[in-house]
Amino acid sequence: MAHRLQKIQSHQKKKAKKQTGQKKKQGHDKKTVAKATLIYTCTVCRTQMPDPKTFKQLFESMHPKTLLPPELADVQA
Repeated sequence: MAHRLQKIQSHQKKKAKKQTGQKKKQGHDKKTVAKATLIYTCTVCRTQMPDPKTFKQLFESMHPKTLLPPELADVQA
């Protein structure tokens, strides 16, 4: 009976260890995907944004004295 209990506990430990390894791996993948979506970079402060609308809003609020880049001229915020 004790041998069977040890076998079950050993199996549970292995399963838990495997799951924590998978969680760490998934967290790393989410980070790389999030970084890949940031494709617009502000030329003044080097802040990265995911879309041109957000980029224009940042540029107008943070850098009002700087001329708007030509790629943001036709974007509606």
